[in-house]
Amino acid sequence: MHLTLRQLKIFEAVARHLSFSRAADELHLTQPAVSMQVRSLEEAAGLPLTEQVGKRVFLTEAGEELARHARVVAQQLREAEEALAAMKGLRGGRLNIGVVSTAKYFAPRLLTAFRRHYPEVELRLGVHNRGEIVQQLADNDVDLAIMGRPPQELETVSEPFAENPLVFVAAPDHPLAGARRIAPKQLAQESFLLREPGSGTRAAMERFLAENGVVPQRTVEMTSNETIKQAVMAGMGISFISERTIVLELATGHIARLNVAGTPLKRHWFVVHRAEKRLLPVAEAFRRFLLQESGGLDQPPQEKEAAKKPPSAASGSSRARLRRGAGPLRR
Repeated sequence: MHLTLRQLKIFEAVARHLSFSRAADELHLTQPAVSMQVRSLEEAAGLPLTEQVGKRVFLTEAGEELARHARVVAQQLREAEEALAAMKGLRGGRLNIGVVSTAKYFAPRLLTAFRRHYPEVELRLGVHNRGEIVQQLADNDVDLAIMGRPPQELETVSEPFAENPLVFVAAPDHPLAGARRIAPKQLAQESFLLREPGSGTRAAMERFLAENGVVPQRTVEMTSNETIKQAVMAGMGISFISERTIVLELATGHIARLNVAGTPLKRHWFVVHRAEKRLLPVAEAFRRFLLQESGGLDQPPQEKEAAKKPPSAASGSSRARLRRGAGPLRR
């Protein structure tokens, strides 16, 4: 059986997107060209690799096996490309960043500042829920991740680079809005608007309520911060959310922060990568940029100036690295 690197690269993209059209867009190919290469692979393998049900594409068992190997090959090719680009003084290369959905409110600002130093670096930003980011780390699909709760089930290097204050919020006309001090037990009868299970913000809220003897009686689960913010403004209930996600709403008075005793909870944002992953110069430069520029998150975008000198991929860091977990992620 003869497989080419081009075929494996194309199949890896199809397997990752579960879409021929999105794979074609990513690789700057036509969809028929992608389909033809996958058919050639199937003929060489003597097995079907994909199947289509309606408009959805699925991998067969043989396709899953080939995709696993194709991911390894694609990663090794990418590392070779970026290692060569590094020899040009960080004038090229590609950086894959995965961020939890709560971090999407500030991550683009950080990437914009980083790009001022390295304009020729190709950036790819993926926004997902925490479970998906953990899976991407496990699959080595991202160079670095930004998240508020590093995974315990993976061996990672996790470094705090900015504060992540968590607060209770409500509509401005809520009876508790404007109260000087609210005991946690006063929240017991409220309707709580929650993120999905596995969310770091939800886990922090559940711990806080449990520690204060509060058992929520009514909860509504939602899958995005934007939906939660709209529901809060509509008076549907209260929520517990990163203060960084509601800067504009607080400034305009569309959402009120509740002065609950013991809050804001001081948490941190972490930059995370697999412990065994060898960071290439582009990723190392961005990691050090985060550690050096974390103060910028506390300033409005118009006041944030670019650093005078680009962070060196070889410079040291005063932040301690935190190792998390002790084993592979179990699917």
